[in-house]
Amino acid sequence: MAVSITIEPIVFIVDDDEAVSESLMWLVESVGLKGKAYLSADDYLAEYNPQNPGCLVLDVCMAGTGGLELLERLAAEEEAVPVIIMTAYGDMATGVRAMKGGAVDVIPKPFSRQGLLDCIKKAVVQDASNREERRKLRAFASRFESLTQRERQVFEGIVRGRHYKAIANDLCLSTKTVEYHRTKVMSKMDVDSVASLVRIAVALGAAQDNPGVATR
Repeated sequence: MAVSITIEPIVFIVDDDEAVSESLMWLVESVGLKGKAYLSADDYLAEYNPQNPGCLVLDVCMAGTGGLELLERLAAEEEAVPVIIMTAYGDMATGVRAMKGGAVDVIPKPFSRQGLLDCIKKAVVQDASNREERRKLRAFASRFESLTQRERQVFEGIVRGRHYKAIANDLCLSTKTVEYHRTKVMSKMDVDSVASLVRIAVALGAAQDNPGVATR
């Protein structure tokens, strides 16, 4: 499997009709996007690297691994690019299966070039947003991992809306010690407000109760 990585978005095209692939390559490159075409799902998988941003334009009916089979396989990949499904059949069952499989759009053939470009641009923007959210989540998780066990206990108490005195009672600590750990938590998590801490907790799934804002 290839390991090449690019930070420039790529419109990956998988269609076993060479003429269609070439036409789609011309279309995406005509608006300044980079494209890469494959004539089979297996060819795409052989070079698949989830770190490469962009989107995938995928035909449904192909020899070997079909488009929907590839879509469902990629659905298990957390960092897979958004997928746009192309189908010459346009039947409801195919569309429903594609959307359930994680496709962001289903385009029936023949399609409007501008309509496809609009879908591609939207998918590329969505992929960039998804990657930024995952980057932030990894940073949050890394900061949370840096907390000591006691700091995590104080963290959890704060994001659950517990007053500092209540946290102190829960942990058999003095209020002053809780405030000290709270300062360490805020520093390590790189936030300047409890509200920001709560948002991180929600993102990490750390707040099991309805979060509130702790006060003295």
